[in-house]
Amino acid sequence: MTNPWSAVVTRLGRKQWFATTFKGVAPHVDRFLGRATGGRVFILTGTGRPTLLLTTTGRKSGQERTVPLLYAERGGGYVVVGSNWGQHHHPAWALNLLADPRATVTIRGKAKPVRARVLEGDERERAWTTVTKLWPGYDDYAERAGRDVNVFVLEPA
Repeated sequence: MTNPWSAVVTRLGRKQWFATTFKGVAPHVDRFLGRATGGRVFILTGTGRPTLLLTTTGRKSGQERTVPLLYAERGGGYVVVGSNWGQHHHPAWALNLLADPRATVTIRGKAKPVRARVLEGDERERAWTTVTKLWPGYDDYAERAGRDVNVFVLEPA
């Protein structure tokens, strides 16, 4: 991740104004790009930060909900973080997974069924170290959120 775009994104991603401004825009743009390209192109494509599309079942609506998320690979699964850009409440997708851990991930055009599990203790800490290397802003988001930020592993179903 040494290209100039990556360095700029890393710096900006840690700023509160960036999270506040882009939390309402970036997910929509990423969802559109991801769907239009079959999960192959996202805003951060080219920065070395992988993005997947996560499809959950809405806990209230029962409707499918799709959101783009950064991820880290781990033992055949994918680690994702419920930081919600540092907001005080959990993201809807995380609450959906807590209600029904069955989901689908789309990575580079391939959809795969997964089952979510919240990481805890040492397992969570090891995963946190990995994801904060991928996106250092998670440390800032967790501090601003003032809550426990869930870290999930999405394992093949």
